[in-house]
Amino acid sequence: MTTIFQNASMQLGKAFEILKTRDDLRDLLINPKRIIQVSIPVKMDNGKINVFHGYRVQHNDMRGPFKGGIRFHPEVNLDEVKALALWMTFKNVVANNPFGGAKGGVVVDYKELSSNELERLSRGYIAAIKEFIGSQRDIPAPDVYTNPQIMSWMADEYSKLIGENAFGMITGKPTIFGGSELRDIATALGGLFILDEAVKKLKLKNKTVAVQGFGNAGGVAAQLLYDSGYTVVAVSDSKGGIYNPKGLDIPQLMLHKEKTDAVLEFKDCKNITQEELLELDIGVLIPAALSEVITNKNAEKIKAQIILELANGPTTAEADEILNKRGILVVPDILANSGGVTVSYFEWVQNNTGMYWKNEEVKEKLKEKMTNAFNTLWRESELHKTSMRTAAYVYGVRVLTEVMKLRGYS
Repeated sequence: MTTIFQNASMQLGKAFEILKTRDDLRDLLINPKRIIQVSIPVKMDNGKINVFHGYRVQHNDMRGPFKGGIRFHPEVNLDEVKALALWMTFKNVVANNPFGGAKGGVVVDYKELSSNELERLSRGYIAAIKEFIGSQRDIPAPDVYTNPQIMSWMADEYSKLIGENAFGMITGKPTIFGGSELRDIATALGGLFILDEAVKKLKLKNKTVAVQGFGNAGGVAAQLLYDSGYTVVAVSDSKGGIYNPKGLDIPQLMLHKEKTDAVLEFKDCKNITQEELLELDIGVLIPAALSEVITNKNAEKIKAQIILELANGPTTAEADEILNKRGILVVPDILANSGGVTVSYFEWVQNNTGMYWKNEEVKEKLKEKMTNAFNTLWRESELHKTSMRTAAYVYGVRVLTEVMKLRGYS
């Protein structure tokens, strides 16, 4: 079985072949520069000590400080974190952010921790990796099951450890504590700007959408799509999905989800499975939750004309080949969900300058960067007659190879 890191490496392989990249440079672009593994002792509320295991993978910093989120999840593992760090490197190249790529994670079910235990774990993780992070070294951010409060604890802990305020060492903070406007919706909003460009290119008339994953990214995306005139006909969460061909009332669905903790049994809807959602006859499919949900087993059954990957790694390499041959436009994760890290970049800039931008200014800057990124990769795709994903990696490999040459690596 192919691991998620192997899948990420395979995606790079096509770009290497097109560009005839040297073997030594291939190794530099695939393998992480540094892998940090830590044990974090945390005093629990009952007085006992639990030891949690954490990772920070720093993939590449040729273009600037490492950058990437921290996730708290029981299934965090090194292979996954390595893949996510690699994707972050290329995500920043594609979005033209002056960062490299990194990712971190702690193996924990955060739902089992009290607020005080969660705070001690957050501070303990930062204490364990403090030598390797900082505003010019490695800038963490929120990810799965981490949030602005956790980022605030981490910023405070780091500041105490170094003896001075260092807000720029982490992003995703509340606006009152140095955060940026729109950071909470940046991933979904960036995805919407990119989808709008894809719809224009394809002259897509069928603007029906299914969103797999009604969480932080998917839920916000569904609301933004609804507000922008798209017809969201299906959504799902971890418990199942719902479908109404006439469209869902997303604001009412949000209230239903708050009350019942699920989207199932929403009025005037048919309950469906995750698999059924992926195979609906729609214009746009947005996988916004799990990795590797589109595989060689279901790629032939997908009917959407555009797949916008808000999740990281939702499509396997084998499925990618099938979708490309069928003429389905897959907007790859390293482009589609790059709005989050782009607004994190804006936050970092604001922290370092002490000048803060209003909501509309951030929105305009994000739209400009996302539109430019999409059109750059579209041209790359046409030039090499490849999928958007391969075009993204061709562009990324070419930029990184040039930077490596300038820095004396060849």
